[in-house]
Amino acid sequence: MRNKSSVADYFIISTCRSTRHADATAEELVKQLKKMGLNSTTPEGRPKCDWVIVDADSVIIHLFRKEIRKLYNLEQLWEFNFESEKNKIAN
Repeated sequence: MRNKSSVADYFIISTCRSTRHADATAEELVKQLKKMGLNSTTPEGRPKCDWVIVDADSVIIHLFRKEIRKLYNLEQLWEFNFESEKNKIAN
């Protein structure tokens, strides 16, 4: 993202099993970020939790339900190329 956006250097895009899973994951991320000394803002997208965003300074973490991730397709929107050496998908 460093060359594509001034908002963040990195995006993490994750698919969650349910709204509950997205909410719990966001909560745990905030806890872990605080332990690391990063005071993350309150996650955006609650209470619905179809798409939750956690801001971790230069990293923006997107937590999606499967259907919502497919709908917004951030990978295509931001023209990510996951075939390159620098970008990898974690399954």
